[in-house]
Amino acid sequence: MEQPFADYLDDFTRRDWQTLDPDDVRDPVRIAVVGLGWFAREWALPGIARSAFTEATVVTDVDADTVETVAAERDLHGVTPEELRTGAVADEYDAVYVATPNATHLEYVTAAADQDKAVLCEKPVEATLNRARRLVDACREAGVPLMIGYRMQTDPAVRRLRDLLQRGVAGDVIHIHASMSQTMLGELNDDDEQWRLDADLSGGSAVMDLGVYPLNTIRFVLGSDPVRVSGRTHAEHEAFADVDEHATYRLEFLGGVDAMCTVSQNAQHTSRLEVIGTDARLILDPAFYEREDRGFAVDRGETRIDVEFEQVHQLEEEFAYFGHQLLADDPFYPDGEHALIDMAALEGIYESAETGEPVTLSGKTSD
Repeated sequence: MEQPFADYLDDFTRRDWQTLDPDDVRDPVRIAVVGLGWFAREWALPGIARSAFTEATVVTDVDADTVETVAAERDLHGVTPEELRTGAVADEYDAVYVATPNATHLEYVTAAADQDKAVLCEKPVEATLNRARRLVDACREAGVPLMIGYRMQTDPAVRRLRDLLQRGVAGDVIHIHASMSQTMLGELNDDDEQWRLDADLSGGSAVMDLGVYPLNTIRFVLGSDPVRVSGRTHAEHEAFADVDEHATYRLEFLGGVDAMCTVSQNAQHTSRLEVIGTDARLILDPAFYEREDRGFAVDRGETRIDVEFEQVHQLEEEFAYFGHQLLADDPFYPDGEHALIDMAALEGIYESAETGEPVTLSGKTSD
């Protein structure tokens, strides 16, 4: 293990995807930001600004006061959602970032595709698999690039975990454990009428909002997709009466690899990914939240290595990748087809929770 692992210590946070020199970028990708919730304001907009390959030029939201405030603070062009959808200021942006409630992604992505604009859409892609298929089809038919906002895939710690697994540092992967939880009504806001608690807008809560992180990250680091899923969900508090408050799910991969995941919107804050192989155990802890510094460790026998590395701004990395790939005219890895596999798995987890039976995923993305 020592030699291949040591290769990553000196340059742990390298951008292995970057081929363009940021200093040579004179015309970064101009982005219209759709949806100005706390995540877009506190993380996405700063990430866009920090990236040498992108700049925000237009913002919109259903809350006109928020649009006015953010536009004034950041010297951006604030428009109404209707002006964005109709392309009234389409000459002011090259791409559209959609960070609205899940069930509204389709309308904005379709509008962007109609305007021949590249799209970065937040995950999960939509509230249902059917609507997600329509969204992906709209971009495919228009011939516009579509990337899904899986920011874990551009986080260096996750990329190094994937690299080490590919190099065989863990030996044969046997099983994976992942957890992600928060007290949503305390950490995000205290509004018990927010869209994440509306099943029509969100498609679900613990599984859709949090479960997609372990699911997609595990797919990415293994380089493999689950063939069968099973799950259990439940809710205990009135605020979660229409959605799942807690969930446990199992992902089954070819070769006998199992991943066990737990997520909760109302439990002690945690964020952890553990990959256990025949030769070593690789750990990200904390793992999934944008507001946490990632920890990376390798256990092998009686030896433990805790890697110290410069932390990155996850949204800067994501938008840098998005802008870079557009400027370099290179494809995105986390594209729409990739995301449909997640949507099929999420739907399968909910189906399993209802029926009590495992769900095979073969063919679900193209039904």
